[in-house]
Amino acid sequence: MAAVASDHENGVLMHDVIISGGGPTGMMLAAELRLHGVDVLVLERDAEPSPAVRSLGLHPRSIEILDQRGILDRFSAEGTQYPGATGHFAGIVPQRPAPLDTAHDYILGLPQPVTDRLLTERAVELGAELRRGSGLVGLEQDDDGVAVELDDGERLRARWLIGCDGGRSTVRKILGIGFPGEPAQTEWILGEIKLTLPSDEVAAIADEVRKTHRGFGIGPVSDGFFRAVAPADAPADERLATPTIEEFRVRLERFAGTDFGAHSPRWLSRFTDATRLAERYRVGRVLIAGDAAHVHPPLGGQGLNLGIQDAFNLGWKLAAELAGWAPADLLDTYATERRPVADDVLTLTRAQSVLLSPDPGPQAVRRLFSELMRFDDVARFLGERIASTGIRYDVGGPGAAVDSGSDEGSLLGRRLHDLPLADGGRLFILLHEGRGLLLDQTGTHNVTGWADRVDRIATTTPELAAPAVLLRPDGHVVWLADGREPLEPALQRWFGEPTRSGEAVRRPARG
Repeated sequence: MAAVASDHENGVLMHDVIISGGGPTGMMLAAELRLHGVDVLVLERDAEPSPAVRSLGLHPRSIEILDQRGILDRFSAEGTQYPGATGHFAGIVPQRPAPLDTAHDYILGLPQPVTDRLLTERAVELGAELRRGSGLVGLEQDDDGVAVELDDGERLRARWLIGCDGGRSTVRKILGIGFPGEPAQTEWILGEIKLTLPSDEVAAIADEVRKTHRGFGIGPVSDGFFRAVAPADAPADERLATPTIEEFRVRLERFAGTDFGAHSPRWLSRFTDATRLAERYRVGRVLIAGDAAHVHPPLGGQGLNLGIQDAFNLGWKLAAELAGWAPADLLDTYATERRPVADDVLTLTRAQSVLLSPDPGPQAVRRLFSELMRFDDVARFLGERIASTGIRYDVGGPGAAVDSGSDEGSLLGRRLHDLPLADGGRLFILLHEGRGLLLDQTGTHNVTGWADRVDRIATTTPELAAPAVLLRPDGHVVWLADGREPLEPALQRWFGEPTRSGEAVRRPARG
């Protein structure tokens, strides 16, 4: 466990990392950092966890991530599996969802407060410190670290600061990072409420309204509550204001001709179709992740999943930087890899927004799209995009470039799905500790010099054609034993210089 160091200049304690924002992105990142002994303080402005259910589930890649870290059973125990649900696009359900390249080809239905709680429990168990009711209002950085000012006047200091503080990120604004895109044109009110109208009448009315207004919905959830969503006339001047039940009744009445007898809200919230992507993900010793780096409509349910996957990509790289063995440009690959993924998600949500429009032109495109989704290749293509199982990073080395033409089918840069191993185990179990992994089916390769960062397993699997593969801690393939490149350059490219005489060779830690 890394100790908190003193900053002798001003007498405050120096943390390794401060994370602003205790949502799913922040807590996933905190857990990943703690796997490597990094001292982490998470600052969360809200004094209590939010009850708002803004996300309803986890996609296959996020489920894989939880499995790779050995905590999927916690989430599965409280969720419901919906096989093939990632094949839906703008509400269009393919007649025959194409199976995805994953052992988890389903959406795990899980209300966001449960996801938030389980990720928080994981991070705290590993030793992360969570401070609720503390919001960041200022920051200054120098060559050695970042000074943070809290809303109560307290000042803290860290070697690195990560802004996971949402679409209105204070960290991003202070850094002056541009956030271009499209401003909100439509706003929805979302909430869980009780109704006086009988359930069968509610269902009949909702079905009729959705024939012309796909942005409307209402249905039962739990404990006698209904989850309802209805468009507003225009984005509110101040979205931070929580909507009232009176405002919600007006919205319901306008679209459904009745307010359903709505009363006793458990929670109410707003969201919009604003679509924006940060110009940069890093300024000096400060990085941003999750909604602080990208916002988009919730179509396809990708927002929370995108943030978790950002954290999974960033965590091991920042830990390596702090440990001192990271190659010079390793941390920068976080932005070069994840920003294009976010850009792709924005494209998908923009397209789905068009297909949901009630106007004749978009509806004609929707009908055509429904026909196209009858083809397995189209359904699989869209399913992989939403599930994030088709992502391929440019990991360097021969044949690794994403646009490498005939190499498009290469495993390089892709993540491996969970593989059964000849010894009775499975691949994801070997990734629980967040280390690199050499899977050697020949028994002829080794990681001598990198054993403090990379594990080696000599076994076989019927589902892997390559004689050997090197995986990063996030499960992406960075080397294949295909004769194009020896193993050592790939180890150096992703895991730094080798040890000598049994000791790790580490450059001075830039963190």
